[in-house]
Amino acid sequence: MKIKKRTHITVTFLFISLLAFSQSRNQAYLAYIEQYHQLAEKQQKEHGIPASIILSQGLLESGAGLSAFARESNNHFGIKCNDWAGAKFFHDDDQKGECFRKYDQVTDSYEDHAAFLKARPRYSFLFELNPTDYEGWAKGLKKAGYATDPTYAFKLISLIEVYDLHRFDLGESASENKSGNGENTTDNQNRGSMGTVKAFLNHLVVKVNGVKFVTSLSGDTYAGIADEFRISEERIRSYNDVNSTIVLKTGSRVFIALKKKKAPKDCLTHAVQLGESYHSISQDYGIKLMSIYKLNKIPLSEGVRLGQVLKLR
Repeated sequence: MKIKKRTHITVTFLFISLLAFSQSRNQAYLAYIEQYHQLAEKQQKEHGIPASIILSQGLLESGAGLSAFARESNNHFGIKCNDWAGAKFFHDDDQKGECFRKYDQVTDSYEDHAAFLKARPRYSFLFELNPTDYEGWAKGLKKAGYATDPTYAFKLISLIEVYDLHRFDLGESASENKSGNGENTTDNQNRGSMGTVKAFLNHLVVKVNGVKFVTSLSGDTYAGIADEFRISEERIRSYNDVNSTIVLKTGSRVFIALKKKKAPKDCLTHAVQLGESYHSISQDYGIKLMSIYKLNKIPLSEGVRLGQVLKLR
């Protein structure tokens, strides 16, 4: 699911725009990073896991430490019980009432995260990667089965690049990463692939399968997003395979460019999970809805089936 980064705006504008966006909407993420980045750096030095990966997983799995699950269990990495002999916490995840590990404090969760990865052979190949190869780690975690979400690697890389978490892999503090005039001096233009991010007036533009999209915020409409990016509402709806009667929900993926006919090369198939639809799968992979029907020779009148394996290429 590798997407090549293209340079669209200057580093200065990117930093200023992302800073303004994060100050208005993502203070919880910034606070989490400030609170735990030193612990993540310590884990990298002791165990060889990139600090950026640790922080991005912590942010994603715990909702920046604010989810009810994280607050009650101190589990910031979504690790389930399996061979766990310690305290347990039950929570609805892929299935109802699943068993998760519970810790006395968050630092225990960070330590166990490293132990969990190092103790399982399926993750061993990750420790052969360069400790600053956050893309390799993100894709490897998904490949090894850390999460069932097909866009898990993409989400990690997006978090790393939006919040410049890669600086912690290099052992840099936040102050060391900025020049005296407030510009971000990290080499954003030479960053990797999948989490390509641009800052616009209201939304962060990210790519999946090489296709640009934004995530809708509270109060957004298709018309409003279309206006922001100077695209007609009709075209936006066409890009997202929705008709004129569909109302945009908060947190939805909205493509601002035409989706592709096939999924990324490393996404050959997808097994339908609970709550998914052909449309949601097409949005996850950046593939046209009609392509899913054609690739799988599915009648337009046929509904999705749990466990159904779909061809994506």
